[in-house]
Amino acid sequence: MSLVTHIAAAVLIVAASAAGASAKEWKTVRIGTEGAYPPFNYIEKGELKGFDIDIAKALCEKMKVTCTFQAQDWDGIIPALLAGKYDAIVASMSITDERKKQIAFTDKYYLSPASFTARKESKITDTSPAALKGKVLGAQSATIHSNFLEDIYGKAGAEVKLYGKQDEANLDLANGRLDAVLADKTVQYDWLNSKDGACCQYVGAEYTDTKYFGDGVGIGIRKGDADLVTMFNKAIKEIVADGTYKKINEKYFPFSIY
Repeated sequence: MSLVTHIAAAVLIVAASAAGASAKEWKTVRIGTEGAYPPFNYIEKGELKGFDIDIAKALCEKMKVTCTFQAQDWDGIIPALLAGKYDAIVASMSITDERKKQIAFTDKYYLSPASFTARKESKITDTSPAALKGKVLGAQSATIHSNFLEDIYGKAGAEVKLYGKQDEANLDLANGRLDAVLADKTVQYDWLNSKDGACCQYVGAEYTDTKYFGDGVGIGIRKGDADLVTMFNKAIKEIVADGTYKKINEKYFPFSIY
């Protein structure tokens, strides 16, 4: 073996050793979620529940890791991930270019359009910016929906009110303090089919502009944890292929959201 070959082999061994040393062996994955976004994530009798939670548990089982969960207010959910409070965000977070500047995302685990809801007696059918000029519109703050409302409808003459939680916006809509609310259509489905949401209905068009609404909902992960992204992506494919995803989907919705 020549000296050059010896050196090349030594370099490869050192590189492989360094890669092995830097790779993290994931045995426990800490998951952050909001806990205030039913039916996807919510707290019932002190326990986190919902579609996001069930999906996360199924993914953790496929990855053969122990997962722990903690609730975090939405406004601070990305900063807390970056600060190391947890390892992954499973909280119905849409994959957008703006968020990808801060964190990495897995492949999508569901896709849902945005839609307006309004009181049944409102007679709102046209939800274009021109038609809703002068109306009072609500959304949850620091979301793709609030960004869309402020950029498109606020600039067209609507009054935009933002809320810390989706439930708070829905409550003001039900009580007549808002003309309409923009939210994830799938999220509103659960509320509209409840006693509290019986006042209201979907109105107008669906919105899917990727500039605002992204490429579906994914799991948020620190950019330095690329191996964890790979693990989650593999697990997402597995639960879709073996029917686990379908079973969880049917627990919450009578239609596929994948």
